[in-house]
Amino acid sequence: MTAAEQITEPCAHHGEGPVWHADWSGLRWVDMLAGDVLTRDSDSGLVRRRHVGTAVAALRPRIGGGAVLALERGFALADDELTDIRPLGELWNDPGIRMNEGGCSPNGSFYCGSMAYDAAPGAGTLYRLDPAGEVHTVRTDVTISNGLAWSPDGTTAYYVDTPTQRIDAFDHADDEFTGRRTVVHIDPEAGAPDGLAVDSEGALWVALWGGGALHRYTTRGELLDIVELPVPRVTACTFGGPELDELYITTSRVDTDVKAHPEAGAVFRVSRTVPGLPPLPYLG
Repeated sequence: MTAAEQITEPCAHHGEGPVWHADWSGLRWVDMLAGDVLTRDSDSGLVRRRHVGTAVAALRPRIGGGAVLALERGFALADDELTDIRPLGELWNDPGIRMNEGGCSPNGSFYCGSMAYDAAPGAGTLYRLDPAGEVHTVRTDVTISNGLAWSPDGTTAYYVDTPTQRIDAFDHADDEFTGRRTVVHIDPEAGAPDGLAVDSEGALWVALWGGGALHRYTTRGELLDIVELPVPRVTACTFGGPELDELYITTSRVDTDVKAHPEAGAVFRVSRTVPGLPPLPYLG
């Protein structure tokens, strides 16, 4: 078992999508359903909030500065301070569908997947924004498109569609996903798989929604470590710090008894972990 420390107040209703980038003063994550991006200053620990849309699912750094965002129904580009938001157009007009989680590939594309607000089966889609700014449909018939991360050598993509209770792997080359297979199956009693991160050893870290924990697995599905948290809705994780040996974990207050779990919505940190991988940037 590994212990985690709480490093923010419970400042997000639905904290998700953490990413650490030195040019942003450290950690950023989203309060998804509020449409806000939160930034924690690494020196002071202070948290700043910036409203960017009706909902915001994920963000990553751009190679030339600034950020790429997944908003409620499409992608957007922004400056480093998130004061200039440039939406790239809505991908659908159904108000019952929203973006949910994403990340960048080694090829520099930004992916994000969608889901229905009511989690209707098969209503989601995984999209790819390529560096030229074109949007492609990668997978359909998804229910809750969630964690997405790549192996250290970039040849394998790991993906979570939460209700499957699985982490699946794909062979990855030139932004093509082939050869889908299951590498980890999560017992429902342990929670539902949510956000993903991969460390420098190639092991998988998965947040467990409803499980109050983060698990570390080998790519053969062997459980290596458990990080227990004092809140049930653990949503996502990312590596950060100057040596990338700090693991930041976001949590949610959705469907949570906050009297029993007052820390819900805070960010937690595990220090001196196996180092992770730097965030892959968007090349557009």
